[in-house]
Amino acid sequence: MSKVSNSFVPKHTVIEELNPMTKILAVFSLGLGTLIFPNSWLGLFVIVGLFGAAAAAKLFKEFVKIMFGFGIPITVMLIFIQGCYSPKNVTFIADLGFARLGLEGILYALKIISTLLVFLGTFYIMNKTTYTGKLVAALTNSGLPPKAGYLVLASLNVVPQMQRRMSIIQEAQSARGVETAGGMLARIKAYIPLLGPVVMSSLTDAQERGMTLETRGFGITGVKQTTYVEVKKSGLDKVLNILLILFFVVVLLITVLMKMNIL
Repeated sequence: MSKVSNSFVPKHTVIEELNPMTKILAVFSLGLGTLIFPNSWLGLFVIVGLFGAAAAAKLFKEFVKIMFGFGIPITVMLIFIQGCYSPKNVTFIADLGFARLGLEGILYALKIISTLLVFLGTFYIMNKTTYTGKLVAALTNSGLPPKAGYLVLASLNVVPQMQRRMSIIQEAQSARGVETAGGMLARIKAYIPLLGPVVMSSLTDAQERGMTLETRGFGITGVKQTTYVEVKKSGLDKVLNILLILFFVVVLLITVLMKMNIL
C-alpha cells in the first residue's frame, strides 16, 4: 500500500492536522444541524464558513469547482421541479405559461440544496485533508473492531488501486501496439481488453493480501493490536468537538422552539 493515496495530497495545514474523528463529527454535526433546521438560512451560513475552511486547507479552487459544479445544476433542477409542481405551493410569484412558480416550493428547494451542499462540502474537505490510514487508525482507537477498520480501509482504497492498475495495464498494452486513443468507439474497444487483466490482478491481489494478514496474525484474539499510524487528539480538537456538539444542541433546541411557535 502506498504511503499517500491518490485522493490525499499533504499540504500541512491546520485542518489537515486535526484528528479525523473531529472531521467526522463536523460532517454529521453541521450536516444534521442543517437538515433539521426549518429553513435554508443556517445552511447558507454554514456553506460560507465551509469556503473559509477550504481556503484554510488550501483547497479553495477545487472546492469552488465542486460546489458550483454540483450546486448550479441541482439548484436549477430542484427550483424548477419544486417551484412549479410542489403540493406545498400556495403563494405564486410568477406565471411561466405551462406552470406557475410557487414561493413555498422554492423555499423548500433551497432547504434541500443547502443541506446537500453542506454534506458535500464537509465530506469533501474531510476526504481531501485526511490520510486514509490515519482515518482508519482513529476509528480503531475509538473502538471500531480491527477487522471492520480493515474493511473501511480496503473500501476506500479499492478505487485508487483499480485506477493505478488500469493505468499500468493500459500503458503496457500501448507499448505492445494496442490502440488506446481515438474516437469513442476506439476507446471502448481499447478498454475491453483491459477488463480481463484488471479483474484477474484484483483477485490475485485480494488473495495475496489475505495471506499476508494471516501470516501477520491479523485474526488473533485476546491481544491488543497496534497501528503503524499514530493519531493524537490536540487541544484544538477538544475545543472543536465541544463547539460542534454545542452547535447541534443549540440548533436542535431552536428548531423545537420554532416548531412550537415559541420563536
